[in-house]
Amino acid sequence: MKTQRPFTYSLLTVLLAGVSTSSRAEEKFTFLTNWYAQAEHGGFYEAQAKGLYKTAGMDVSIKMGGPQVNVMQLMAAGQADCTLGDNGQALETWQAGVHAVTVATVFQHSPTVFISHDKVEKGQELKDKTFLLATEAYTSFWPWAKSELGLGSAKIRPYTFSVQPFLADNNLVQQGYVTSEPFSIEKGGKPFYVYMLSDWGYPPYGNSIICMADTVKKRPAAVAAFVKASMQGWKEYLQDPTAGNQLITQANPRMGADQIAFGIAQMKKYELVTGGDAQINGIGIITETRLKKTWDMLVKNKLIDADKVPFEQTYTLDMIKDAKVMP
Repeated sequence: MKTQRPFTYSLLTVLLAGVSTSSRAEEKFTFLTNWYAQAEHGGFYEAQAKGLYKTAGMDVSIKMGGPQVNVMQLMAAGQADCTLGDNGQALETWQAGVHAVTVATVFQHSPTVFISHDKVEKGQELKDKTFLLATEAYTSFWPWAKSELGLGSAKIRPYTFSVQPFLADNNLVQQGYVTSEPFSIEKGGKPFYVYMLSDWGYPPYGNSIICMADTVKKRPAAVAAFVKASMQGWKEYLQDPTAGNQLITQANPRMGADQIAFGIAQMKKYELVTGGDAQINGIGIITETRLKKTWDMLVKNKLIDADKVPFEQTYTLDMIKDAKVMP
């Protein structure tokens, strides 16, 4: 018998909550991204620039993350209502005692890639290479890559968010985001090959919207309104990013127009936002089946304990299922 999820809200409940909200001033809501402002956050900035949040009755503040920012800890400390992250983070955070819930996603598959100087047909062919990995890799894709791609014996060096070591050594494999590192590597003038880990079976979503369980319980209308306005922002950003890009460059002046354009082009090329289940159920959609694959992967690789992380409590479909923002 299937266990009923505690995070279940009828449409009527959300609408009634929304009616009471509409009679008050705009509801304040803080959203924390997972990096400095960039194209990968464009839909949120587009929604801000176009007034979509205000139309939804929300007064949204967007805060930037960064390389030394633990967004989950900040959210747990009350510094944000929701944040952006790999949906696997919500599961690992739950095990650490912070009850975070995945409510929607931006990318229908992970943008994480391996970048190699050599062309290969499958991941196993990279086993004799040396990998440049950031610290977060060890609690996300690297345990999966070792078990599923047979890379357990590969050598490792730390990735310091510079592509220069990769450009200088043909035996290195670079981790990265398909929307980011290839832009810098391309300037090096050497041939390289980009491999999406999702093409090799890596299951998580990318850039999921994650909120504290308590926030979802107490403010379902606000979360649902934020999610729907954000997905409309993503639709409009991919159509014309002008307004969103202005806010991105204001927040992060080091982000050049050419890099933003590259990020947008990659998101479109790989259908990160509009592909997969989004084609049928709308931008931002998450499914129980996909979420369970990530949970299973983390349990298999002993990154979470199945008894300590109850799958059915770590997500809700109710904040996104009625948004229906079609690509």
